[in-house]
Amino acid sequence: MSTSPTTPAGPETGSDTPNLDFAGTTPYEDYVRADVLTHLQHPRSDDPGEMVFLVTTQVMELWFTVIVHEWETAGRALREDRIPDAMAALRRSAHELEALNASWNPIARLTPGQFNRYRSALGEGSGFQSAMYRRMEFLLGDKSASMLVPHRGAPRVHAELEKALAEPSLYDEVLRLLARRGLPVPAEVLERDLTQRYEPSQRIEEVWAELYAAPEDHRDLVDLGEALTDVAELVWRWRNDHLVATRRAMGSKTGTGGSAGVAWLEKRAGRNVFPELWTARSHV
Repeated sequence: MSTSPTTPAGPETGSDTPNLDFAGTTPYEDYVRADVLTHLQHPRSDDPGEMVFLVTTQVMELWFTVIVHEWETAGRALREDRIPDAMAALRRSAHELEALNASWNPIARLTPGQFNRYRSALGEGSGFQSAMYRRMEFLLGDKSASMLVPHRGAPRVHAELEKALAEPSLYDEVLRLLARRGLPVPAEVLERDLTQRYEPSQRIEEVWAELYAAPEDHRDLVDLGEALTDVAELVWRWRNDHLVATRRAMGSKTGTGGSAGVAWLEKRAGRNVFPELWTARSHV
């Protein structure tokens, strides 16, 4: 039986009548924890728009969590040469990224005046302090030990980020798979310092160009490359939507938490995810 709260109640008598009498909380509540989720909002201003901003941000955090789960699942599958399982996780994550990106819609049309009504409630809070988003970035190969600093006061979160910093990114697992399949992935790429940001390699570009030039020889790897490209494109769209929403709400002012605001986001938006998958296309 569906546990959806939108399921219409059956008649009061008869075999289709749902069970309405529970000794404690409902099974739906026990599973979803809806009461916890819907009481996590504590606005700090009297402006009604702050509630929209707060809930939207919390929804984004939940999507970050799901996407991290998918990419970690894909990474394990790739490590074990289970390409179909990795593909399934990547394809799910593409749908989840689309939903994440749509989360900008409720706040993407804020005017500066509307945002300023509750901006002070954020204090020093800023999206770049999101630990789960940082784990997303690390899985994409965009690593920086300095981004652990804001989380020193939260031991569990700091330990999770430290672990993610040292582990192979999703792209590292892909490149290791390509090497196991006999493709000429250079040793310096395979043996690089995993705590550092991934830097593009001309030789990796050549590997992808070779695969795309003869897809019939490695169909599963080309399909994997396309699934990764879908993810990369949606991440790029996420960063650009963030940039546009911020530019509309606050122009070029300094961001909350002391960030450079739009200037910082512009730099992020210009950075390609899985870079050689994009540049290799010019050589096919």
